[in-house]
Amino acid sequence: MSKKAVIFDLDGTLTDTLKSIWKSANLALADVGLPPFEADRYRYFVGDGAEELVKRALIADGDTKLVHLKQMRESYRRHFEKYVNYEVKPYDGILELLKNLKERNILLAVNSNKPHERTIDVVEGIFGRETFDILAGQCDSRKRKPAPDGIFYIMEQLKLAKEDIIYLGDTCVDMKTGKSAGVFTVGALWGFRDRQELEENHADAIIAHPMELLHYL
Repeated sequence: MSKKAVIFDLDGTLTDTLKSIWKSANLALADVGLPPFEADRYRYFVGDGAEELVKRALIADGDTKLVHLKQMRESYRRHFEKYVNYEVKPYDGILELLKNLKERNILLAVNSNKPHERTIDVVEGIFGRETFDILAGQCDSRKRKPAPDGIFYIMEQLKLAKEDIIYLGDTCVDMKTGKSAGVFTVGALWGFRDRQELEENHADAIIAHPMELLHYL
């Protein structure tokens, strides 16, 4: 397929960040007087950015009118800045994949709905500053996923065409993002969601281990 770049989702694809989100959100819920959730509940709260995560947690806790939205949003932001790398680690096989891709001179990028500053914190904290060629976290100048803005920004900065790119993610949001951008979109089974969700959202391929991505270069 002769691809020139791989664009990665961050949470649930490159790194297991569930505990950092769980820690920060439960502290924010406590700040507004609501009970915590187990970590696995957050698998289905994440994917659409911090605002939607906060809304989903509040609604699941019974605040259907989002009375505590403003307070929890600010509290979550504050806690997440502190705990952004709390028990965060790369998934098995990711470091090997990144090393192999760099040896093949494949460009590497991250497109995340995590706020841009926190995206930098996680990527540079886990992988260092030299691993990825460009990072695109959520910011005011780009619509968040599933809008294709992040992919288009990366393409423009790296001077790439749609045909040059593989996009790898683990949720329906990622599949919609890749498909809306018109790039080859691969679903990761080691992340936060399951095969059915990836298939229903039209993944071009689905892989169970990071190194399987090499088959599609």
